[in-house]
Amino acid sequence: MGMIGEYARLTAAEFERAVGDPDWAYERVQELSEQEWDAGLPWDQARCHDTDKMWHALDFLLRRVGFPVDVVFGEQRIPGADDWSYGPPRCLTPDQVRTAAEAFAATPPARLTEGVTPADLAAAEIYPTIVWERGEPLDEVSAHYEALVPYFRAAARDGDGVLLWIS
Repeated sequence: MGMIGEYARLTAAEFERAVGDPDWAYERVQELSEQEWDAGLPWDQARCHDTDKMWHALDFLLRRVGFPVDVVFGEQRIPGADDWSYGPPRCLTPDQVRTAAEAFAATPPARLTEGVTPADLAAAEIYPTIVWERGEPLDEVSAHYEALVPYFRAAARDGDGVLLWIS
């Protein structure tokens, strides 16, 4: 199965409650995930999202282009939160979500991968290294990046905060 980058959009009120009550946040995320499990919602309507195993490659590429918000690991840890899998959840405030959405709009997918090869990701030991060692193209990373664009655009439009974690 592997390590997967996960996201949950929460309304401003839900986000505020989640930051103050991490147990409630965990339950709410589980509810949202169950509601959407087989729904096949478009990215701009989904409350939950994942970047599968491409989270580390996204982080590497986004840092490389100077992306202003950490949309892979979040900017803050949720105080008092237990590990949800591979560490505690982190978050992006509604303001940080807006900043991220603006940066997504200004950063075309081609810029993200420009001049980068699978060998570069393998050399940097980016998870899952086996993929890059085999020389697989960066298409899957680009596809996950392209899915984050409408997801964050919708979250910004709705004033949502976002929880992030690796499961």
